[in-house]
Amino acid sequence: MQRTFKLSLIASLSMMAGLSMAQDVVKIGHVGPVSGAIAHLGKDNENGARLAIEELNAKGVKIGGKAVKFELIAEDDAADPKQGTAAAQKLVDSKVNGVVGHLNSGTTIPASKIYNDAGIPQISPSATNPKYTRNGYKTAFRVVADDVHLGGTLGRYAINNLKGKSIAVIDDRTAYGQGVAEEFKKAVTAAKGNVVGHEFTTDKASDFMAILTKLKAKNPDVVFFGGMDAVAGPMMRQMKSLGINAKFMGGDGICSSELAKLAGDAMADGQVVCAEAGGVEGQQKKGMEDFSAKFKKRFNADVQVYAPYVYDAVNVMVDAMVRANSADPAKYLPALAKANYNGVTGTITFDEKGDIKNGALTLYTYKAGKREQIAVVR
Repeated sequence: MQRTFKLSLIASLSMMAGLSMAQDVVKIGHVGPVSGAIAHLGKDNENGARLAIEELNAKGVKIGGKAVKFELIAEDDAADPKQGTAAAQKLVDSKVNGVVGHLNSGTTIPASKIYNDAGIPQISPSATNPKYTRNGYKTAFRVVADDVHLGGTLGRYAINNLKGKSIAVIDDRTAYGQGVAEEFKKAVTAAKGNVVGHEFTTDKASDFMAILTKLKAKNPDVVFFGGMDAVAGPMMRQMKSLGINAKFMGGDGICSSELAKLAGDAMADGQVVCAEAGGVEGQQKKGMEDFSAKFKKRFNADVQVYAPYVYDAVNVMVDAMVRANSADPAKYLPALAKANYNGVTGTITFDEKGDIKNGALTLYTYKAGKREQIAVVR
């Protein structure tokens, strides 16, 4: 009896081991700034990836007829280009099957060469600088519109909708901040607007009194900032203390749930106009609302900006693997380039450069400390 039990136990354990061995592990890398001033945005992105991975594993996915388990390999780049390239090399050395990230253009662009050299597909959920997809790397994709669209739309809105007569521009000199500010300026000039000054800061700065005092003398009615919310909030506080009563505009970097907290009582209702490089409307709105609800339930936090785009990026990548019957980067890369995926952020297809086709923008303002949608623009 005891011998029979032992044999049964050995057989059961062997079977379990066989099942475990039969389940291949597919590694998906994610990189974002989970430390530093914009760690809240980096964590938001990382949690979007985590939610997608958890759901895929719970559902059960087969690639090439074999059950697979997805593993998230998360790295921190602290929004620093040097740390970003180190994180990218670490993921390559870990033999990841694909990468979703980075968050910032300044980290995404140098990292993209490392992934390209290793033949690993990369989807950025939030880098908007056009240069990212202009290097001819077949491995580089993004699921949001770029700065040409983002800055251009905001520039036209400043003149045509806000009726701005004196436009001041500030940027943080990062690849993202400088890029979106330049595109904004081009659009303002093309719309016959008047740029009265362009000042510079950094993404680590906290004192803006000198540049704001300089701009105050020009009496601007619109101030555009190319940079992130961690700098924009304190900047708005200092604008208020100097008595600069202007509309405050910016791109997706400032367009977070956190901005209202960072700006405090310096933010008046309707004062801020910002754009998120993505957007859904009509029937697709429900998918985004459902995502926000399950994200809140899982992480006890509201979506900041790009978690749903990260979530979709992971699913687009896995969908390509399933269609290619392989998680081998070289084999599923052609399928990824031909993606046609309906996600929570809308339909995702890529052009020949790896940019999303027909990318949307969503314009927002803030009222009573809450972000409020103005319009979706294509």
